[in-house]
Amino acid sequence: MITKTKKLINSFKYAFQGIITSFKTERNMKIHVFIMVLVILFGFIVNLSPIEWMIIITMIVIVISAELFNTSIETVVDMISPEKNEKAKVAKDVAAGAVLVLAIGSVIIGLIIFLPKIIR
Repeated sequence: MITKTKKLINSFKYAFQGIITSFKTERNMKIHVFIMVLVILFGFIVNLSPIEWMIIITMIVIVISAELFNTSIETVVDMISPEKNEKAKVAKDVAAGAVLVLAIGSVIIGLIIFLPKIIR
């Protein structure tokens, strides 16, 4: 039982280390976190409804998770193919494109939620 608990604790520790490493090493993760903090602060200022908070938090989680997946994909591709390789470039570009699509969608959703509160 103690071994299983220790393994569980370690899995959380490693997951948090991954998030911290991504934040320390990836410029885009820093940008996403900075925007996340601004959106959360602004959400308190404009007094978002519980449903609006659920939508905002969901979008934040999706974008941050996508950036973590992107970082993971880029790291594995760099390990497997340290030299220039067209297929490696495609894999990295597509992963980055997925994050961009999610980020743009999040901005649109954010505008739908926040603009009516701003222009009242």
